[in-house]
This record gives sequence, C-alpha cells and structure tokens, in this order.
Amino acid sequence: MSQTSIIVRGWRITRITLHVVTGITLAALVLPVCNRWMRLGLIQWWCKRLLHCFNLRVTTSGELPDIRTHGVLFVANHISWSDIHAINSLIPVRFVAKMEIKDWPIFGYLVRKSGTIFINRTRNRDAARVVNICSHALKLNDNLCVFPEGTTTEGLSVLPFKSSLLQAAIEANSQIIPVAIHYPLPDGQPNLEAAYAGDTTIIASMSTYLKMLQPTVHLHFGTPMTASGQTRQQLAQQAHAQIHAALFA
Repeated sequence: MSQTSIIVRGWRITRITLHVVTGITLAALVLPVCNRWMRLGLIQWWCKRLLHCFNLRVTTSGELPDIRTHGVLFVANHISWSDIHAINSLIPVRFVAKMEIKDWPIFGYLVRKSGTIFINRTRNRDAARVVNICSHALKLNDNLCVFPEGTTTEGLSVLPFKSSLLQAAIEANSQIIPVAIHYPLPDGQPNLEAAYAGDTTIIASMSTYLKMLQPTVHLHFGTPMTASGQTRQQLAQQAHAQIHAALFA
C-alpha cells in the first residue's frame, strides 16, 4: 500500500498540533461558559476538523439522522479511536467510554471536557451507575453513543453485545439507532491498519493514520428501534443483527 511522504506527514502533524492546541483552549476557556447548543456545535466542528487534519474521509449510508435529532441512543460496533470523531462530525453525541481513556495524554483531557461518561469495566456494579446517568441524559434530550462490544476489533467480526447500558434507553423511553462502522480499502476490503485493537497504543495508531494517503470510514445508520416494551437483551440482539447484516451481508 502506498504511503504518504515525510513532508506530507510533517504537514499533517503540524496541522494536528495546532488543532489540538485550539481544542485545549476551547475546552478550558469557552466550553465552560457557552450554552448547550454552542457547546455541541463547537465539539462537532472540532471533531470534523480533526478528521480533516488526518485526511480521514467519512462516508455514510442508510437512514442518516437529522442534525436536530435528540434524545437518541446510538449503538455501534467499535474499531478505532476515530469512530468517536466520525460520528460526532455528523451529529453531536456524548459517548460512554472506558475509564482508561481519561488518562490518555492531552486527548484524555479533551474527552473529559466534551461530556463523555466514563465506565469502569472492571467493576460490575458500575454499570448501574452509568445507566442512571445515561437515562437522565437521554431524558434531557442528549444524544448518547455506546459501544456494547466492550472493546475494539479489527472489523472482521462483530462481538456479542453486552446489553446492560441499553437499559438506559428503556428507562428513558428513547429511540435506539444502530450504527455499523467500517474502514474500507479502495477495493472494499477491511482496512486492518485502521483498527486500534490488540496491543496497539494510541500514539502508534495515530502514526499509522498519518502514513495513509486517504483513509476512509463508512458509517451505515440502521433502522431506528423503539425501546418501549422490549428487554435490553432483545434490543441488543436486534442492534447486533442490523450491524452484522450491514457489514457482512
């Protein structure tokens, strides 16, 4: 596979560095004092620009939600750190992420300031706390996104979904929209280098992205599901089926 030149990588690093500095400034000085809609708009703008700095193209299919969509729980498979930015570049959402992300250098700070809800996956009881937070957020018309696989994969399969966090949609009586995430090569095959999985570090993953000429992430938005009258296990199975079908049918 062709790679970018050292000059192109240097230019991208420069742009990313400046954009991250802008993000830190916004997170420290602007986000704490702006209203909700301005906050969401700034986060969406920042994510979209970050993808542009990496030359990462976002394509979509399916029932793309309207920008005015609110109070929806998005459920997605998980491949890379860029999944979050790709979804956020289209519609502002708050994410549920593993606690370890809080400790990422620089990006951990930005993630905390963006309203991310953190879950400690080593403690079974922490899921109940997060469900309460998510349910309250959905009732306040926040959009949320969860990755019920509980980890990232290379994109060659969709792991079984953990259903606990989908209880929040039931309690808030909100819609659930499945999102199938795919990083395709020009021939349509999965771009395994785009995966942030296994023992890969965040820095190593970003370095790999810098070497790609034009990586692409494709988001397929599935048919909205109503949480009312269903168990969380049923919802997890239905969301998993939609995502699996979109990726491998």
